[in-house]
Order: sequence, then structure tokens, then C-alpha cells
Amino acid sequence: MLTALATLLSHYKRHPGQLAMLLLGLWVAGALWSGVQAINASARDSYARAEALFSTGLDRLERRDDEPLTRDDYLRLRRAGLPVSPLLEGSLEGSDGTELRVIGIDPLTLPGDSAFAAASSQGVLSDFLIPPWQARVAPDTLPALGGLAEGRLPPLVLSPLLPPNTLVMDIAAAAALLESGERLSRLVTAPDALEHAPEGLVLTRAASLVSPGQLTESFHLNLTAMALLALVVGLFIVQAALGLALEQRLGMLRTLRALGVSGRGLVGLLALELLLLGLAGAVAGIVSGVWLARLLLPDVAATLGSLYGADIAVTLNLPWHYWLGGLGVTLGGLLLAGSGVLWRAARLSVLGLGQAQAWRAGFYRQLRGMSLAGGGVSAAGLILWAWLLRQPAGEGLLPGFGLIAALLLASALLLPPLIALILAGLGRLVRHRPLAQWALADLQLQLPRLALAMMALLIALSANLGVSSMVGGFRLTFLDWLDQRLVADYYLRPAPEQFDEVQAWLAKRPEVAELLPTRHAEATLLEIDGRGGLRSPQVSVDLYGITPGESLIPSWPLLATRAGRDAAWRAFAASEAAFVNEQLAIDQRLEPGDRLTLTSPSGQETLTVAAIYPDYGNTRGEVLLATPHLGERFAAAPSSIGIVLAANTDAIALRDALRRRFTLGSDALVDQREVKRVSVEIFERTFTITRALSVLTLAVAALALLASLLAQARERRRQLAPLWALGVPRVRLVTVQLAQLGGMALAVGALAVPLGSVLALGLVAVINVAAFGWRLPLHVFPGDIAVTLATAGAVALLAAALPATRLWRTPPRALLAEEGDT
Repeated sequence: MLTALATLLSHYKRHPGQLAMLLLGLWVAGALWSGVQAINASARDSYARAEALFSTGLDRLERRDDEPLTRDDYLRLRRAGLPVSPLLEGSLEGSDGTELRVIGIDPLTLPGDSAFAAASSQGVLSDFLIPPWQARVAPDTLPALGGLAEGRLPPLVLSPLLPPNTLVMDIAAAAALLESGERLSRLVTAPDALEHAPEGLVLTRAASLVSPGQLTESFHLNLTAMALLALVVGLFIVQAALGLALEQRLGMLRTLRALGVSGRGLVGLLALELLLLGLAGAVAGIVSGVWLARLLLPDVAATLGSLYGADIAVTLNLPWHYWLGGLGVTLGGLLLAGSGVLWRAARLSVLGLGQAQAWRAGFYRQLRGMSLAGGGVSAAGLILWAWLLRQPAGEGLLPGFGLIAALLLASALLLPPLIALILAGLGRLVRHRPLAQWALADLQLQLPRLALAMMALLIALSANLGVSSMVGGFRLTFLDWLDQRLVADYYLRPAPEQFDEVQAWLAKRPEVAELLPTRHAEATLLEIDGRGGLRSPQVSVDLYGITPGESLIPSWPLLATRAGRDAAWRAFAASEAAFVNEQLAIDQRLEPGDRLTLTSPSGQETLTVAAIYPDYGNTRGEVLLATPHLGERFAAAPSSIGIVLAANTDAIALRDALRRRFTLGSDALVDQREVKRVSVEIFERTFTITRALSVLTLAVAALALLASLLAQARERRRQLAPLWALGVPRVRLVTVQLAQLGGMALAVGALAVPLGSVLALGLVAVINVAAFGWRLPLHVFPGDIAVTLATAGAVALLAAALPATRLWRTPPRALLAEEGDT
């Protein structure tokens, strides 16, 4: 059996290109899959630590006027018998520029099951409470501390429970380090320990806090889907290489069977061969995946930090099951890709193994099976789509990915039968042109070898086109939305106690054409009275106040209104109605005309929904009111003032006068252009990794087609030799080769265009809504379509050009010698 195994493996010594194609497919697919899983595993570890610390089920108290809490507030509440505990938060800049979060706690008054208390209890509690105190820090934060720890920080104690870039210490130590005096960040208490907020304070229940893991799950699911797509495309390369290797070893297999190797033994040897090759490719893929993850992780960390406020470590922290999982997925995929080869090898008889056409004859039987399977998957996709239509809007993320997977799988399965039908039809049209008829018949003969590569190319092209359409549409929509929303030239954020005075001073300035003050508050949505009846969602929502002035109304976008845009704005300005953002409308199935009941300091307030507006990037439901009415009805704290300048105004002089008059900080006044720059930078990062994986997947598919064509280049020359002997010039033969493969690749690219458009529609209408709570308009970009077709044609022409060049340089005697060998 060892001799038989060595005989099987000797095939790759004579055909190293096939071995390279096999290992390359496993390596690239495994690297992309393992890299993404390494990123996800490291990020989820950070989420778990962050949620354990910050989402511990604690209610929180803050002042209604946005003034900072003080030690006197805490003492007053404790003396009144309220079980509250103080927290102090601040930040320091690490030695490498990293922002470090400092959290001061009082472990004696915290609820006993709090993760804050768990972190402080590691070690001797008296050392944590008594000067020189102790600070708890995660091991992966140490590099950011550097020389900062010398002299400034209390002695450090490592705590793996903490998230990265976080230091936890006694509140007295934190106050001394941050020089905060008697200021507190907030007060916390056990869940439901307080029935209502004390006077002047706002109580936020723990249930209304959103954890980073919830917000980022869709992001990681998108990464996993793209990595899985790359894995599938890579396995297409593997299956194509295995099929070609089996066909070329038919004579060898016949000989081994004739020498006494049993059918089961032969299949076992082929399976062992797969295992050996799979281990080599999987190990290389996992090692390369870790390298890829290290390369992409800083961008992922920046994306998640900017978009979701989730702080993740930029160093990999991989659990043991990551390594086993990477091996298992790669080897499982290889077994799936090679199962067809093993099954066919087990079914072929000894005599059948000697017939070179047995493989091709079986392929045409497979076409009927592919047609039936593609039809079945299409039917399953239609059923899933009909089920999704009945679900509440904003739900069904995993079924949505299932629908897209069914769409891609059905398209891939139906591609070979469709190409076979097209070739047969074209063959009848050119039956009076012998060379063209031969070229089409030759393509039909090559179809068993090219089918898998073409399927991989179709999936990769359509996925690339769909993702590009979504990303490009997102960018256009978001930039247009920013231009509409950011109408003021400057945005000023003064201190709450200065707000009215600053607003009055600006109103008298001749440089100012219009002021757009805003306010902000939080409330609980108690009831919804709409077409679906009376509901009680009990969810937390943001309240945001805007000033409906001459600059804002024409540019503020509305998606749906009850009686037209003008009527909606009139009702809004008169405090008769409110606007809700798309996220809240989708989550609670709201429509214009519905009535909302919200909590307020005076009890309850009822509002009518006049319109729904887009709010891209926001993860929370929001209710919009006119600023004066929000302040009156909900006691909302002032937030910012938008300053619209008059024409031909010296903006620099106004800015300098404002800062001199009110001694504002450098970050209190923000230029509109700076707001747009930061916003665009944040959202450009959102799809950076998706773009990278999409390009890599397309490269893998191109590699699959290139490798499949190069692997059979010698067989192609043998089939072309009789044509040359019959008098067809080599120039014509080279042209025919290029036309064959270029035409087939362009046909696949043309089929990928509508498939990619449907995929983009699924991404924006199903996946984006379920993941983020808002829908993007569908955009189709002709430039991306042209790039898709050009990529398909260029890859095929390159793959055909290399063998064609060798054919051009091959002497006539060599061509005849190859024909004589067949």
C-alpha cells in the first residue's frame, strides 16, 4: 500500500503545476478564512471583556442639565438612603499615542456581582483602597503604558478580565490622577433599585444600554460571509485540480487495480492523499491568515472604534479552538471538494478506467443533475424570500444571508447547463463554417474541465459587483446626506451655563444670518397607537431638537410624510407633530400618522408622527422635535448652535471675537468642513475590509481560471495538432484559442452583471436593513460593470495567451510528435 501511495503521489512529480494549483487553492482560501476568523475571534474577546465590565446590568444616574455630578450629589443621595455608587471616568494619552480610559470606582458600595468589583477584588482589597493604591490593567495594555507608569500611575496589577486600554483604580486614585477635584462622571445602582429618578437627575435603565457585541455582530457577519465566499471559490480551484489529476491518472489507476489493489483500498489511498495535501495547505493557510489578520486588524479596530465606539485590541488574542477550527474547516472543505472524485473513482470499473472518455461522458449526466439541483435551490430561495416578506422589517439577518447564498449557489449550479445549451445552439447556427463549428465543439469538450473555474468566476464577479454597488451607493448617499444635513457654516458647543448668553450675543452680530440651536434628551417610548393597534414597546429613544429655519427646511431629507412635505414641516414647527428616524420606524413599524406616548419630566407626552427621515449611521431610534418645544415639553439640555453666516462675511473675525468674548476651548467651535471630513473618514473605514476581501476573492477566482487553463495546456496542443496538419495556420489557431476562452469569459461576465445587481438589491434591501436598521437606495455604476467585464475577459485572454505563445513557438515537428503520442 505504501508503494501504491508513492505511485499515486508520483503523478505530482511529473505535473508540478497541478500540485501547485491544489496547494495554492487550499492556501489562499484557508488564509482568507483563517484571517477573518482571527480578526473576529480577537474582536469578540475584546467585546466579552468590555461587556463584562461596562454592561453589567447597572442602572445609571446623570444630571438632567448635563452639569457634572459632584461628591456632594453622591453624599446627599446616600444620606437619603439611596443605594448609589460613584464612578469617575477620564482619559490619558499613552506613550504611543493611544488613548487610555481611566475608571475610578468605590468597590465597597458597588453591587456585589458587578464586574467592576470583580476586577478590584483580584488581589488584596486594602492595597486597592489605601495609598499608594493599585491599578488593574489588562496584559495587552502594558505596551501603551511605557514610561507613563513610572511616577504617575499607582502600582499595576494585571487583570485579564479588563478590556484593552483600560485602567481601573480606586476613585480617590483616579481623581488625583485626572485632577478632577470633586467631579463625578455618573452614579450607578443595582437594576431596579430605584423606582424613579431623584429630582434633577435622569435614570437610565440597564436594559436600554446597547452592548458593543450587539452593534458589531452584523459587521463580523459580513466579514465571515466574504471569507466563506473566498473559501468556496478556493475550493473550486481544488476540485478542478483533483478532477484533472484523476482524469490524467486513469491509466495508473487501472494498472494498480490490475496489480491487485482493491477498489476500497484505492479510494482509501486517494483519501489519504487528500489528507496529506490538505494538512500542508491548511497549515500554510492558517499561518498566512494570522499574518493577514495582523495586517488588517488596525483598520478593523479603527472602524469599530469610530463607528460603534467599541475598543478592541490591535494585538491578536487567539483561543485554542481557533487553530482546530481553521484546520477543521479547511480539511472539511477539501473532503467536500474531493468527495465527488472519490465517489466517481469508486464507481468506475477496471475496464472503464481505461477509457479516456468515461469522465466526460459522466459529466453530461451531471449537467442534468446540476439543472435539477439548481432548480431546487432556486425554489428554496423563493420560499425563503416569501417568508422574509412576511417578517417584521429590520429582522432576518441570517435568513437574508441564506437568501443571498441560495441565489449564488443556484446561479453557479445552473451555469454549466446554460453554457452547454448556448454552445449547442451556436453550433447549429455555424454548421456551415467548419472551423467555427470545431471551436464550439472543442469548447463543449473542455466544459468538464472549465465548469468549476467558470462557476468560481461567476460567483466572484457577481459578489464583487454587488459589494461594489453597495459600497459606492453608500458613499454617494452618505455624502449627499451630509451636504443636506450640515447646512450651517460653524457648529458651536458652548458650556450649558453659557448657552443662552452665547446665543443672545450671536443673534446681534451682523455676520450671522441665522442661528440653528439644538437640544438633546432621552425618553422611553411607552405606547404606539397606529394602524397595527395599540402597542407598548417600552424602549429607550433619543430626543433631538432642531430649528426649522430657512436654511434647514429646504435641505432636510424626508422619506415619507402624511400629507406632503410642506404640511409636515408646518405641523413640526407648530409643535403638533414630530419626525422619527428610519431606524425607529423600521424597528417599531411606524408610519406617518401614528401617535407616540413618551415619558417626560412632567409625566407623559403624546406626539403624532408627521414624517420619517433618513439618519444614516445612527444605531438608535430618534424622535425629532423643534428645539423650543423640546426644551419646554421634555426639559432637554442645550446641545449645540449651528451658525449660518451672511454673504461676504469675515468668518475668521467672528470666530476670534467669539473665542475672546466667551473664552471657549479650541474644540468648542467646529468648521462644517471639518465635520464632513471626520464623518467621511469614519464611514470610509466601514467598508475597507469588505473591499479588500472582495478584491482578494476576485483574485482567487481569476487564479482558478488561470490555473485550470494552464494545467491543460499540453492537452490543448495535442488537440490542435491535427488542425495544423490539415492546413490551418498557427495564427488562425492562436486566434481561435483566444476567441474561445475570451468569449466564454465574457459570457460569464455578462451573466454576472444582472446577478450582481440582484445581489446588490439583496444587500441594501435585506442585509443592510436587518444589520443597521436603515435602507440604502440602489445604485448601479456602469464603470463597475465595465471593470467586471474587462476583468473576466483579461483573465481569460491571459490564460489563453500563455499556451498560445508556446503553440506559436512550437516547431511543426514537435506538434506532429505530440499528436503521435496520443
